[in-house]
Amino acid sequence: MTTTDRPTWTTLEEDAKAIIERYPRPRSALLPLLHLVQSVEGHVSADGIEFCARLLGLTTAEVRAVATFYTMYRRAPAGEHLVGVCTNTLCAIMGGDAILAALREHLRPGEDGTTEDGSITLESVECNAACDYAPVVMVNWEFFDNMSVSTARRLVDDLRAGRPVFPSRGEGPLCTFRQNARILAGFTAEGQAP
Repeated sequence: MTTTDRPTWTTLEEDAKAIIERYPRPRSALLPLLHLVQSVEGHVSADGIEFCARLLGLTTAEVRAVATFYTMYRRAPAGEHLVGVCTNTLCAIMGGDAILAALREHLRPGEDGTTEDGSITLESVECNAACDYAPVVMVNWEFFDNMSVSTARRLVDDLRAGRPVFPSRGEGPLCTFRQNARILAGFTAEGQAP
């Protein structure tokens, strides 16, 4: 799905209703709806919170409480790719801190962690529960195991250049942050409802 294919707020309601129909109680659809909202704007905006609240019959406070509780929902727009370097104890000891420092130096992201060209948002993340493969870097929630400073630099360079990147696990090339958010909302990689 390209930027021009991305759903807009005008088409989002139809997708949201398809998600809500999967659940016996509408409020159970909140997590996938938040992913759907994130797939449009790259984060969960105030408009997105109001959108979810209206469709689910919840207050904006109830939706905001959920959206701010989970770290998978961004409060500020993410770049095309969200790169998270695990800096929890084992990954840090195995090189996670050095990888994060090297990527900050290499990418020079702004205050919000996003590169000037909008291609990468860099952040430190807590344990990814993949200690056997430390240090771990995640891109759009996909794992890249046994990373080093040089492999992490090559990874972000490939992402910025638009070259296909393949996670350590799973099949197929990596998709963008917004495409992945749409998949997490319950749609196929092509953007269609299953």
